[in-house]
Amino acid sequence: MQRRNIFAGLALVATATLALAGCAGGSTGAGSGGGATDDPYGLVDAGTLTVCSDIPYPPFEFEGGDNGTGYTGFDIDLLGAIAKKLDLKLAVQDVGFEALQSGTTLANGTCDVGASAMTITDERKKNIDFSEPYYDSLQSLLVRTDSGIKSIKDLDGKNVGVQQGTTGETYATDNAKGAQLVQYPSDGELWPAIQAGQIDAILQDQPVNLEHEKADSAYKIVETYNTKESYGFAFEKGKKTELLDAVNGALKDLRDSGEYQTIYDTYFTAH
Repeated sequence: MQRRNIFAGLALVATATLALAGCAGGSTGAGSGGGATDDPYGLVDAGTLTVCSDIPYPPFEFEGGDNGTGYTGFDIDLLGAIAKKLDLKLAVQDVGFEALQSGTTLANGTCDVGASAMTITDERKKNIDFSEPYYDSLQSLLVRTDSGIKSIKDLDGKNVGVQQGTTGETYATDNAKGAQLVQYPSDGELWPAIQAGQIDAILQDQPVNLEHEKADSAYKIVETYNTKESYGFAFEKGKKTELLDAVNGALKDLRDSGEYQTIYDTYFTAH
């Protein structure tokens, strides 16, 4: 009798345990299923597309705007439209370009996507994944109008400012052999440096130098260089496949609908 009571008691405990496990399993399954639905992209912050960018770099990214991030520009507005397509909010963090283009910032989980007028190169592809190209760019040489510099051939012995880790630096290294290259972390330091007379020229992306030419008639672009560069949005290597595919899909939709062109025309003169 006593043994039967013991076995009966054990059976009741086992039944209760299984019932609880079933409830917990159902709850967990629903929760994880909901989580997967709510965040299918493995975002840093679920429901938000977190973007890392080296700011300022007008017209691609700079302070201002009314999107709630504190920043605007072509890259930011385009990703804002992409985020909206994906039913996500947008957040932007200002980071250094060198760590971003090397993949370090993305690998650290600081953000979901890098957007900083970043040229797609084979070297960078070793450390990061790129979206489909979203912008084609030229390199350019900006100087003071009274500098006497008319081309890259006139840079021997001159101090030429470049942004560290960029294709502009690479082009200057390969083609301005007699120049003294001075590295800066971003355009935020390059522009004041040429204004202060610390450098004689800036070699960098044409749209950025064009902004300086528009802002101050004492400066002009004397040459542009077709380096066949295209910009892409950057993702952690091999880790953000779903997000990368979704961004590419949204980018295609924006092109097809004409919204991409509207954003483009806000910042650039149509070709």
